[in-house]
Amino acid sequence: MSAVPVLPGLAIESTLVVPGAINFRPLEWPPARDWPVIVDKQGNVVSRFADSLWILDPWADRRMVLNFGDGRVDKTDPIDRGNADLLRIIASWWLYGPSDLRTARTLLARFSLLRPIFSTCTREGILASELTRFPLVVEKIAEALMPSMGGAILSLLHELYECRDKIGFELIDRNGLVRLAAMLPLHERRQTPYIPPRIWQYQVTRLQACLEDFLAHKNDIQACFDFCLAAYVHNYGSLESALRPARASNIRPFFTPEGGRAKRKGMVFHGPFLVIAKKFKIDGVLRNWMGPKDGLAESALSIDVFSTYLSMVTFVGLAYVLNFSLMRRGEAGSLRADCLRVEDDPQFGKIYLLQGQTSKTITDDRAIWVTAPSVSLAIDALAMVALLRAKCSVTGAEGALLLNSIATEPWASGVPALAPTLKQHIKPYSLVTLHYPRLFDLNELRIRQKDLELARLANPTLSDEFKVGAIWPLAWHQLRRTGAVNMQSSGLVSDASLQFQLKHLTRAMSLYYGQNYSRIRLEETSKTLYVQTMYEMLGREFTKLTTDRFVSPHGERRKAEIVRLISVDDVKQSILLAKSGGVACREIILGVCTNREPCPYGGIDTVAHCGGGAADDGKSCSDILYDRSKQAQVEHLERVLNERLSTAPAGSPLYESLEAQKRSVEDYYHATK
Repeated sequence: MSAVPVLPGLAIESTLVVPGAINFRPLEWPPARDWPVIVDKQGNVVSRFADSLWILDPWADRRMVLNFGDGRVDKTDPIDRGNADLLRIIASWWLYGPSDLRTARTLLARFSLLRPIFSTCTREGILASELTRFPLVVEKIAEALMPSMGGAILSLLHELYECRDKIGFELIDRNGLVRLAAMLPLHERRQTPYIPPRIWQYQVTRLQACLEDFLAHKNDIQACFDFCLAAYVHNYGSLESALRPARASNIRPFFTPEGGRAKRKGMVFHGPFLVIAKKFKIDGVLRNWMGPKDGLAESALSIDVFSTYLSMVTFVGLAYVLNFSLMRRGEAGSLRADCLRVEDDPQFGKIYLLQGQTSKTITDDRAIWVTAPSVSLAIDALAMVALLRAKCSVTGAEGALLLNSIATEPWASGVPALAPTLKQHIKPYSLVTLHYPRLFDLNELRIRQKDLELARLANPTLSDEFKVGAIWPLAWHQLRRTGAVNMQSSGLVSDASLQFQLKHLTRAMSLYYGQNYSRIRLEETSKTLYVQTMYEMLGREFTKLTTDRFVSPHGERRKAEIVRLISVDDVKQSILLAKSGGVACREIILGVCTNREPCPYGGIDTVAHCGGGAADDGKSCSDILYDRSKQAQVEHLERVLNERLSTAPAGSPLYESLEAQKRSVEDYYHATK
C-alpha cells in the first residue's frame, strides 16, 4: 500500500456525499479492503472495497449493483479475485479520482462496458494488468465488447492508460488500443461522412467573411436597429402594441401612405426602408449577403430583409462554432452570451473553451468543449444580435441571453412578442444554400475527384450520393466527425492555410481531450469522439506502412525491420505531435520518415538528405519509406528543381543543394519503379 495521491474525493451528486462523510476520501491507495465505499443515510456501511457486490442503492434511490464476479455471480460471468481487485481499483478511481463521474448510473454504465475485459482475462488465466504481453487475448476481448459502444470503451481505456501511474497498473497500452480499435466491429452501417479539406475550408472561410463583415458594420447596424425600433414604438404608441400580432398595418413607419393617412396626427412615415439603410450606410452589407444569387435589387431592400439578415448572422455564427468544436447542433443552440471562457495554461498559453448545456445521457448545464480562438468572432456577432433583439422584449434578462436568438423585432414577418431566453430550432445545414443563396457558391461545393479520394480515405463506406460533380450535402453531424479527423490527420489536411487555421485547436484538443491533461470537466461524448478517431486514424496510418505502396530504398528486409520496430514509443509520439510529429509515420515530400529522433533536415524544405543526394557515400537515409502514391508530387518537385538550377550560379551553395536534391529524386524513382 502507498500513501493516497491527492484526490478530490467523492463527487456523486447525492445528499449523502459530503466532505465529512466516513467514505469521502480513502486514507491509502489502493483503498484498504475494509474501506467503506457506500454508506446509507443512517451512517451504516452498505458496501466495503473488498465486497464482491457494491450496493449503490443509497446513491441511486433504487436497486443498483456492481457485481465484481468473485462472489455470487448468478447469470454474470465469474471473475477471479486478482482481476476483481483490479476492477475494484478502477471503480474506486472513477469515484475518488479527478473524474467527471457524478451519478451511480454513470458508474454502472462504465463498469458494465469494461467488465467483459476482466471476465475474459479470467477465462484465459491471466491478469488484466498483463494484457500488454498477450495480444491474442486482446483479440478475444474485442469479440466480447459491445460493438455499439466501441467509442465509449476506447475513451475509458485511453483515460485509464493516461492515469496508469496514479492508478498503480496499466490495463491496455496505446499500441494495444490501436489494435483494439481496428478489431472492434463497425456498429454503424455507414459512418458519418468526413468533409474534404477544400470544401470544409471554403465553407469556413465564407462563414468567417460574413461574420467579419457584420462586425465591421456593427455600429451602423445597431444605430439603424435602434432607429427602426423607435420609429415603430412611436407610431404604435408602445413596444407592447408594436409587437402585438394583430397590430394595424397602415401605420407602419417605413412606407408612404396615400391620401389623408399620410397626415395622420402624431404619425411619422419615413418612406421606403432603402432610404434608411442608405442613411445608416448598411445598404451595401445587406445587398452583399441577402437576396438571390444574382444580387438584390434596390427596390427589394425592405425592412424584412434587415430582419432576415440578422437571422442569417445568427445561423452563420452557430455554424462557425460547430465547425470549431465537437458540439452537437442542439448544444450550440443552448449557448448563452457568457459561454466563452479562456484558460491561461502555463505551457500552451490561452486555451479557449465553450461552456454550455448537454442533454446526452444526463442533463448537464456545465459541460465544457475545447474550441479555437477565432470562435470569439462568432460569439461577439451572436451576442450582438441577441442583445439587439432583447430590446424588443419586455421580459428579457440580458445575462441569460441565448445566442440562438429569435426574431422578435416588430417588423419581422408574423413574429409574436417572445422572450429572448426562448430557444428556437436551428435549420438543417443542408438548407443553407436555399435560405441564404449568396452565402455559398454551389460550384465550390461540387465534389471534385481529389475531394472524393480524401473523403474515402477517412470514410471508405461513403454512399453513392457522394460522387464527382454532385453538390456536397452539408450536415451538422458531419462537422463533429470532420473536426475530430482534422485534429488527428495532417496528411488529409494538407493545405498550408488550413493547417495554420487548425494549429491552435489541434494543440488544445490533444492536450485537453487526448492526454486527459485538464482538470476541467470536459463534455464526455466529445472526448469519446476525439479519442475514438485518434486511434482509428493511427491504426490506418500504421496499417498503410505495411502495404506495397511504401518501399525502402534499402530493400524489403530494411522495410520489414522498420515495420517490426514500430513500438509503443512511436505511437506515443504520433499522438503527442499528431501525424507530422509521429516518428513512425511523419509525412515528408518523398514518403514518410520513421526516424525515432527529430530530424535536423526534416524532409519538407529539402530532400537532399532523405534520398542520399547530400551523403558522401550516396546512400539514402535508412529511416525513410518512399511512398509510390506521391509520384506526381515528386515529378512537380523535379520540375521546380530544374527551373531553379537553370538560373542558379554554377558551383554556388544553392546550385550544389539543388543538385543534391535532384540526386535524391532520382533515388526515389529508382526505388519505386
